[in-house]
Amino acid sequence: MIIAGLTGNIGSGKSTVARVFETLGIAVFRADEYGRRALEKPAVTGMITARYGPEIMTGLQIDRKKLAGIVFSDPDELKRLNAIIHPEVKAEFSAWLKRQQAPYILHEAAILFESGFNRMMDKVIFVDCPEDIAFERVMKRDGITLEEVRKRASFQWAAERKAGLADFVIINDGRQALLPQVIEVHSKLTR
Repeated sequence: MIIAGLTGNIGSGKSTVARVFETLGIAVFRADEYGRRALEKPAVTGMITARYGPEIMTGLQIDRKKLAGIVFSDPDELKRLNAIIHPEVKAEFSAWLKRQQAPYILHEAAILFESGFNRMMDKVIFVDCPEDIAFERVMKRDGITLEEVRKRASFQWAAERKAGLADFVIINDGRQALLPQVIEVHSKLTR
């Protein structure tokens, strides 16, 4: 089985592309979703509150907005948080992978290269999108300012760098049809 990473910078539409692959019967592991779920685990909550104090909580849950405000303002804090979350995601992926039977699967992650998860992949698909379109999508989706989007994006590698390292590039600019691009990658991965 081929393990293919699916990544793209903030607002690129990688989740949309993942859904297109799913319509073709391909299983998708959503690393970002598992990362959010990890925040609900008592051990993870304990480590995060030990680091940031009880004020990081709202009720019995970690306040993700407060946490984002901290980690997206300080690269060292983001590294510390990732050191807590990434082992959880890696363990979940390993367990999930054992249950899959297909010619290939997708591991969708925003920071596939930045986290080093790309080294676990046989192939990497990069979803590319012009920055202005991507930022507009994120502002609408998350209800945040352009400044906040830029701050988050600053923690990701440049699109050109990722595209150069990827095996496949899918353009999601709203002008080029996604389906033919996905089908082309799908056919190459199922050969």
